Amino acid sequence: MSGVDKPDWNPETYAKFRGLRLRPALDLLMQAGALPKGAIVDLGCGDGAAAGALRQRYPRHELIGLDASPAMLSRAKGYARLIEADVATWQAEAPLALIYSNAALHWLPDHAALMPRLAGMLVPGGVLAVQMPRQYQAPSHRFLRDIAAALYPDRFDAAGFEPPVQPAVTYWEMLSPLGQVDAWETEYVQHLEPAADMHPVHAFTQSTAMRPFVEKMSVDEQAIFGAAYDKALASAHPLLADGGALMPFRRVFFVLKV
Repeated sequence: MSGVDKPDWNPETYAKFRGLRLRPALDLLMQAGALPKGAIVDLGCGDGAAAGALRQRYPRHELIGLDASPAMLSRAKGYARLIEADVATWQAEAPLALIYSNAALHWLPDHAALMPRLAGMLVPGGVLAVQMPRQYQAPSHRFLRDIAAALYPDRFDAAGFEPPVQPAVTYWEMLSPLGQVDAWETEYVQHLEPAADMHPVHAFTQSTAMRPFVEKMSVDEQAIFGAAYDKALASAHPLLADGGALMPFRRVFFVLKV
């Protein structure tokens, strides 16, 4: 994740939904399989949520955490070492056994060039394991684009939007010339707890999908935007009896063994 010239991530806000965000990370890890000798890089490691599981599954491999966010890296524990770097320009110092990336690479464009570049950093028999949200046409994400464009058309253009993450079959076709590929999609039905002063889905997206929008708004504009977003979410995701809400969330996975 690139943090250049942008406000840093908020580890506390992000960690509120740690359990929901960790489940797909573990689902991805369970499909990574046996590894050859070499180090592991947790690419876009954030606050280190997956470090414990990675260490447990591969105790004999050096585990390296890499992220562009100083705030997130300050919370990351369990790695042999940490690297502050932008994934878009990072190059491994030596060939790796596993590049593992959970919910990070959707922030970067041109996956047709990015994924083969990452695969090229692996030792023979090495693995590239990636999970990314594919939620862009769901109300939680579509409303962000549409409301921002309606309120502030000078800064946002929903008509020109192209999803950064493709269907699983596209990644299979993209990477199959490089090795053995397993690709799939899963929709998680997330039960979100009640949130103070906002819709539960708003509370979930505010630390991730909402960031690129509010970064371009003043404090007053953010309040107007958030209120409009809450109103739209109330229709698409009605509150449950406990004050929470259900949020189906689709994610795409692939594991490439070179």
